[in-house]
Amino acid sequence: MAVDIQPACLGLYCGKTLLFKNDSTEIYGECGVCPRGQRTNAQKYCQPCTESPELYDWLYLGFMAMLPLVLHWFFIEWYSGKKSSSALFQHITALFECSVAAVITLLVSDPVGVLYIRSCRVLMLSDWYTMLYNPSPDYITTVHCTHEAVYPLYTIVFIYYAFCLVLMMLLRPLLVKKIACGLGKSDRFKSIYAALYFFPILTVLQAVGGGLLYYAFPYIILVLSLVTLAVYMSASEIENCYDLLVRKKRLIVLLSHWLLHAYGIISISRVDKLEQDLPLLALVPTPALFYLFTAKFTEPSRILSEGANGH
Repeated sequence: MAVDIQPACLGLYCGKTLLFKNDSTEIYGECGVCPRGQRTNAQKYCQPCTESPELYDWLYLGFMAMLPLVLHWFFIEWYSGKKSSSALFQHITALFECSVAAVITLLVSDPVGVLYIRSCRVLMLSDWYTMLYNPSPDYITTVHCTHEAVYPLYTIVFIYYAFCLVLMMLLRPLLVKKIACGLGKSDRFKSIYAALYFFPILTVLQAVGGGLLYYAFPYIILVLSLVTLAVYMSASEIENCYDLLVRKKRLIVLLSHWLLHAYGIISISRVDKLEQDLPLLALVPTPALFYLFTAKFTEPSRILSEGANGH
């Protein structure tokens, strides 16, 4: 097979796009940016992304999908108040919004119409920041080769957040207006207003720190879930198993944190060796058990009462 020979490409992410191909000839264009859905190979040719995402890639997308849901639930609980009976319905609605947004995002991604995506393999951190690696052959002219080398892990998160926001604005105000009778008029929509703040923050976070989050999210999950579990148990004055079992809400919070612990452990281990990594899940209840065994030495209720009295 004859291949059109041209000068080698400069830069880490510049490549040559295939212009013509038959049984005997391949003709490539000039060195430049690869089209969307392609990335350069070792020979500096743009190749389509045809691989399936790895388990770690799906776990990363799951983490980014969970962020708005967890924030929704937090602000719904924060602003609902004890007298409101609408919190449960708002929680369910937030879960419905994020779930539908995730399904629609997968359906509109390539290949369109199926709950499946094709992707390029993430090889290193710089794959997320190709705009920083545009070459300047003569130190004057810059060859712009910025493209999504981690297709579609970078842009699919933005699409998901956009659908989440649209669905929230379509569904939540109607629901809150009808069932949030226990709240004042000024408080009914505060959880929605909060979302209008945290969605732009999440978008900027993904735009600037997507690559860092890709490698750090398992540790972020573990640290935050441990801290929030300890804070919740101390604020709720849980000092023994009876205090934990006396309310269903506390059990739901505990099980939710255990799921987050397991998610973080699976993300770190990547379950490369199933027989070695699965026993690590036995560590999931350890933080809660450690807290219950040591609570009698710290007495969280006494610390909280002293803090309330200003001592």
